[in-house]
Amino acid sequence: MNDTNRKIGITEVVLRDGHQSLLATRFRFEDMESILKQMDNIGYWSVESWGGAVFDSCIRYLGEDPWERIQKIKKLMPRTPQQMLLRGQNLLGYKHYGDDVVDRFVEKAKINGVDVFRIFDAMNDVRNLEQAIKSTLKHNGHAQGTISYTTSPVHNIERWIELSNKIQDMGADSLAIKDMAGLLTPYVAFELISKLKETIDIPIHLHCHATTGMSTPTIIKAIEAGVDNIDSSISTMSMTYGHTATETVVGMLENTNFDTGLDLDKFVPVANHFKKIREKYSSFEGSLKGVDARIISSQVPGGMLTNLENQLKDQNAIERFDEVIEEIPLVRKDLGYIPLVTPTSQIVGTQAVINVLSNSRYSTITNETESVLRGEYGATPAEVSSELQIKAIGNDEPISCRPADLISNNEFGSIKEQFNEILKSESLQVSNSDENVLTYALFPEVGTTFFKNKGNADFFEKEPLEFFQTESEIYKVSIDGKNYNVEYAKNMDPIIHNSSDSLASINKNVKKEMLGQNGLSINAPLGGNIFKVEFEVGDEVAEDDAVIILEAMKMETAIKPPKSGTICAINVSQGDKVNSGDSLFEIV
Repeated sequence: MNDTNRKIGITEVVLRDGHQSLLATRFRFEDMESILKQMDNIGYWSVESWGGAVFDSCIRYLGEDPWERIQKIKKLMPRTPQQMLLRGQNLLGYKHYGDDVVDRFVEKAKINGVDVFRIFDAMNDVRNLEQAIKSTLKHNGHAQGTISYTTSPVHNIERWIELSNKIQDMGADSLAIKDMAGLLTPYVAFELISKLKETIDIPIHLHCHATTGMSTPTIIKAIEAGVDNIDSSISTMSMTYGHTATETVVGMLENTNFDTGLDLDKFVPVANHFKKIREKYSSFEGSLKGVDARIISSQVPGGMLTNLENQLKDQNAIERFDEVIEEIPLVRKDLGYIPLVTPTSQIVGTQAVINVLSNSRYSTITNETESVLRGEYGATPAEVSSELQIKAIGNDEPISCRPADLISNNEFGSIKEQFNEILKSESLQVSNSDENVLTYALFPEVGTTFFKNKGNADFFEKEPLEFFQTESEIYKVSIDGKNYNVEYAKNMDPIIHNSSDSLASINKNVKKEMLGQNGLSINAPLGGNIFKVEFEVGDEVAEDDAVIILEAMKMETAIKPPKSGTICAINVSQGDKVNSGDSLFEIV
């Protein structure tokens, strides 16, 4: 045990990974605004407040500008370093970007309020960290290189030490061990950090999820081994899919050699605040009530679990959740034991869902799965399934160099030209600022839709209903600023008072009537949005032609015919929303 007096730093994650893991990243800025000044006075080492899921949720669901969000947070928390999670060469998106785009993004993120950049690569391919670390140092940010911890037949202590040394050699200011699925056991953590302390000089930070129940003892053993900083989440937004509670860590270390120096009383108003906010978003809660030991084998991170549950609910297939959990490690093995962290967690998860719901493994392969097999994300930890690789890319030679080396050095300029063309063609009154160009670069379709509807609250996801029990069996429900008293108890239908609204107004997801009278109907394997329609009625198509690109679960899936033929009907248009099983097109 390391007995030297050593103050442990705390990174609070409630503004990013806390609600990402527990509530599908649904916090709005207004949900946190009133408590930020009090959080600023606590003395955190940093507060994690920005990242890919926050950015995506802001423009996809909430109608918020993510750049404005980080500006506002920084303004209300000037004393506390703001931290973001950066996906290396992927930035916040689902593909690699050129070095100039990476540099421009880091520059703008730093200007807008980000201080600490936790930089990781989903493959743990250090070549994909290099530019982001270089840019962070160039723009005077704190560059925190990261290892995405996982377990598999090819991952061991020696591999992690080698990776950590490479990160230090790149000039990183600190090292983060990102245990996104709660797989790091206490004694392995002690061994790993003890050996790292013998071989690297930069501070070590630990990020653990509580899903398997091991996060708290792992934190204790890590501290004993010499770790410098711990990630945690305020108590009312902690545990299950999330993280050990901040108050638990502070309380455990109080009056020890590792005392954080933080005042437990200052956490009380923060905990009370987020308790109320969590109730507001209860519909996004996952089903986990304690510990899910299945994660030890499936390795599914907490945020991925809640997203999977919500996505399967959207597909009207929540009853197949356990099948998807069983399929995930099989897909992961086929893809070379890649760690399950964004974007690879979404890639593996979406492919697993398609495999299960279609009742046929890999009959449909997403574009992103194909990209992994093609080497477009970098080197996988182990060899991929050769059979699957051939099915996806045929006899094409996989990429072996750093993927970004194949991208233009003026990618940002090209993207800006595209963005200007869209502003012109769509007559959008939107600035072509670098921030807006970057939003478009990271999320072209979703970003464009956001710009078209920015300021139009009716277009985006409605804020959840707020209700509370006023007396026995009577609840007050607020809808669009109007209050209703609802009488409800078990074994009775709700009675709405002070309102003439009918419960029939609730939107029900009614399955469309199946088409396909004239030819072979090709149906949607998942619910989602039609991103592109590549062919027209009368066109001849081959078995491998992508007729329609479906955006589902944040991934793009090419819908191909099972045989060659002629398109006799196209039943959808670009932008349409479809349900699983809906007819997309027909061939004869």
